[in-house]
Amino acid sequence: MTTVRRATTADAPVLGRMLWDFNTEFETETDDADVLAERFARLLALPEIVAVLAEDGGDPVGFALVSLRPAIWFDGPVAQLEELYVVPSLRSGGIGSQVLDLCRRLARELGSPEMHINVDEVDVDTRRFYERHGFVNIEDGVDYRMLCYIGPTD
Repeated sequence: MTTVRRATTADAPVLGRMLWDFNTEFETETDDADVLAERFARLLALPEIVAVLAEDGGDPVGFALVSLRPAIWFDGPVAQLEELYVVPSLRSGGIGSQVLDLCRRLARELGSPEMHINVDEVDVDTRRFYERHGFVNIEDGVDYRMLCYIGPTD
């Protein structure tokens, strides 16, 4: 039976490993799992960071990471779903829905009336998942590219 709960700093090593698994599955450049675990430990101590962990018999099977930031256009913070991952062999079994549901509830309890999610245009299955949960694409047209510009701070 799958249980879903808010993660704590003690879960940082598990979260770091699962984020590494997620990134390597999609051939995304990533730091080592132990480096990611250290970052999770630091971030999870912050009140504006929420992580959710799904476990089956004590084994980790999924997670999500949400950040909250101040918003000018409404009272309360906006929630940004940064990551949501389910072990590949267990996808389409409802675990992702459980994880997302708890993320939304925790964000709401922390005063956030809205959650944002960035999804790659080509990731049709993920888009369908979020649309099934009531999320809508606010970009022009049916399809869009997710563009992210990065620059130095100096």
